[in-house]
Amino acid sequence: MTDPHSSGSDEAVAEPQLEARGAPAQSSMPVGNATLASEAPATSALADPNDPSLVHPMRTLDLSCYFGSHKVVEGISLAFPANTVTALIGPSGCGKSTFLRSLNRMHELVPGARAEGTVLLHDQDVYGKDADPVAVRRAVGMVFQRPNPFPTKSIADNIWAGPKFNRVKGGKAERDDVVERTLRGAGLWDEVKNRLTAPAGGLSGGQQQRLCIARALAVEPDVLLMDEPCSALDPQSTLRIEDLIRELKDRVTVIIVTHNMQQAARVSDYTGVITIENEGEPGCLIETGLTRDVFGNPKHSRTEAYVTGRFG
Repeated sequence: MTDPHSSGSDEAVAEPQLEARGAPAQSSMPVGNATLASEAPATSALADPNDPSLVHPMRTLDLSCYFGSHKVVEGISLAFPANTVTALIGPSGCGKSTFLRSLNRMHELVPGARAEGTVLLHDQDVYGKDADPVAVRRAVGMVFQRPNPFPTKSIADNIWAGPKFNRVKGGKAERDDVVERTLRGAGLWDEVKNRLTAPAGGLSGGQQQRLCIARALAVEPDVLLMDEPCSALDPQSTLRIEDLIRELKDRVTVIIVTHNMQQAARVSDYTGVITIENEGEPGCLIETGLTRDVFGNPKHSRTEAYVTGRFG
């Protein structure tokens, strides 16, 4: 990984500011998607995501991502307030998932991949020279597009895999407590409590995804990244995951990538729009703010075109 940084601080590093790209939406045309905006969470208790009075467990400063010499994400500065859900939306190929994976240093696991810029976790740079990638991934959990439990391991062993990997020692009572607590937190306990020793591969797709969420929660992360967690699920399972996401923000800060505009509107407090100008160019952040505002009254013409379905 290149460009290691020293630890950041509020005094040394300015709050991330969005550098607007693209033209504002024309005021003479219908702006936004009122139907989607009406589904967004109420905004009375929410401030601007860059408000310095908010606690930001994670934020990025001028973050760019590369595969070899090819830049796929350019200069994204974005703040993620505590106990909120931020949705990242934009057309396919704009670098949303790459940006997401860079937040917990999973991007660098791809040969030739690297990141430049700063990712702050509690004001400590996760790419700093003293940062431990394993500790970063423990504090910043990840849930992928397709459920990926250990299929031959039992349901309980799937949950305990994270604490065990992190060398958490405990007797049967502590282990049972972690298993029950995290399965309850993922809304799965009542469905599996009588078959905890059964292989996880026997669960339905939606149950497997909730098991993966429970597994991520077992190590008590501060931030949970979700990369299109419902893309492989049926509508009923999708609604269950969405309900769970809304509940999870009381415990963790959630950042979700989704192509589903309705889902972004339903579950997120804030939305960031990433897009590309031309094929092959890097993805850039063009707008961020309260979800209701981004969908209902976007500031930029490309955001308005995307949320109303005119492109993407």
